[in-house]
Amino acid sequence: MKNILKIKNTITLLFLSMLAVSCVDDDFNIGEIINPSNFNVSTQVVGQTEEMPYGDGSGAVDFSVSADDAMTYKFIYGDGFEEVSYDGTTTHFFNRNGINDYTVTIVAYGAGGASANTTVTVTVFSDFSDPETTQLLTGGGTKTWYIAAAQPGHLGVGPAPSTENGWNVPGFWYAAAPYEKAGSEVSSCFYEDEMTFSLTQDGDILYDYDNKGFTFFNNAYDPNFGGTDESQDECLPYDSSGTMTVSLSPATSGFPESTGTVMNISDDGFISYYIGASSYEILSITENTMVLRAIQGNNDFLAWYLILTTSPEGIEPEESAEFESQFSTLLWEDNFDSGSLDTSIWNIETGNGIDGWGNQEAQYYTADNVAVADGNLVITAKAETINEFDYTSARITTKDNFDFTYGRVEVRAQLPSGGGVWPAIWMLGADFDTAGWPEAGEIDIMEYKGNEPNVIHGSLHFPGNSGGNAVTETTTVQGVETDFHLYSVEWTEDKIYFLVDNQVFHEFDNSPDVPFNKDFFLILNVAMGGTFGGTIDPAFTESAMLVDYVKVFQ
Repeated sequence: MKNILKIKNTITLLFLSMLAVSCVDDDFNIGEIINPSNFNVSTQVVGQTEEMPYGDGSGAVDFSVSADDAMTYKFIYGDGFEEVSYDGTTTHFFNRNGINDYTVTIVAYGAGGASANTTVTVTVFSDFSDPETTQLLTGGGTKTWYIAAAQPGHLGVGPAPSTENGWNVPGFWYAAAPYEKAGSEVSSCFYEDEMTFSLTQDGDILYDYDNKGFTFFNNAYDPNFGGTDESQDECLPYDSSGTMTVSLSPATSGFPESTGTVMNISDDGFISYYIGASSYEILSITENTMVLRAIQGNNDFLAWYLILTTSPEGIEPEESAEFESQFSTLLWEDNFDSGSLDTSIWNIETGNGIDGWGNQEAQYYTADNVAVADGNLVITAKAETINEFDYTSARITTKDNFDFTYGRVEVRAQLPSGGGVWPAIWMLGADFDTAGWPEAGEIDIMEYKGNEPNVIHGSLHFPGNSGGNAVTETTTVQGVETDFHLYSVEWTEDKIYFLVDNQVFHEFDNSPDVPFNKDFFLILNVAMGGTFGGTIDPAFTESAMLVDYVKVFQ
């Protein structure tokens, strides 16, 4: 982390320092400094019964601490999270699934910064998970969010508790107008922040916060960090960027319109606007929009609301309409459920071709690198030496066994990872042996390079437009290496559409002048390096493309 933001701790120390100064007599002699002592620590695992000795699965533990001569308390929970409490009471959610022991360190601060600490061990059970929110938050891989500056109420505040009229809507007292904070030095930094959430292979969520060196402080906090006007919020030169961890816990607010999930950020991390809070209730979340609610750290009567978007321009991306296919009759499919590859349809090609299949590829194709397992076709690229080649992989085709003219091809697949991998789902003209390339025509339904994560290519090769001059478009799809996505082409005599998850990202006007009006066959492969895959990561060992099914409709 560039400058890990321990704002709550800083405020605590400033607070203690001011109290110490207030105790100074006229001769500026500091009175006796007494370390806090006589700790009294009480813990209660929420939902604990004889039948459930480690709690109800929420992972919640109530803490109550007191100590003589203590003025404030800091809890270090042993799970990467810390918290400051002024009265020694708090509730923390431990989110590691299962029954786990946590050693919690409690630091009591007295006047002048004097301190003492004690520890307590709690054993608690958690089974909370929210895979849907995790997927939407991270895209199954990495997703970046921005303040939705164009939306009314992208920043708002209202009373935290319910009122006589029921729960207040976000922005009951104040709701920012579109781009209200732009154009002013005291507030424009609010719209420049980038908040990136990533899902690790172990299932953990990381939060990378980039605030470009400026923090937007609530006016109750900014005087502690150089602010000059206590009457307004301010952007101050305080770099709070860095990488933190995120845990998800059940919401307890009772807010009626909520996902029921709270996002907790370690290291006093926050979302774009500093209000002394690190926990945000996720009221709603979609692929492109997220609404958050948080209670101000030094005023639990204030609930703040934030709207985030995945658009860097701060606008809510328009949801693309689902593409309506004109092909509904299933012509052929392979669901890979038989436990072995159907070699009456699929040919397993071996070797390296001529000059790496014409692309200077680094792999040697073998039959050992293709398998069918757990209902998936598995094509694995490996770093292993065979016939003087440093990598092996596999390539299968339906050449001479299955070909067709016009239709819709659907392939549901999860792509391999690693610098240099080059998986492809594509088609070649059935007259390839006689016509040659590019005269036979090539339709690349999906091509991907591990050196450009999450960028999907759809391309057409034909005379005059081949190789580096192909007719191509790209789209960015989060999580292609960790989740299955649907890669499709819709091919008619008039149009060729390329789609991911049934969203069109490339269309081509077909005509009699191009070779896309005759039979084509299917190819699935994972290449390594070459003119498209690029530099291979020296640390690469192996990675696989998983294919759930291949379907052709007419």
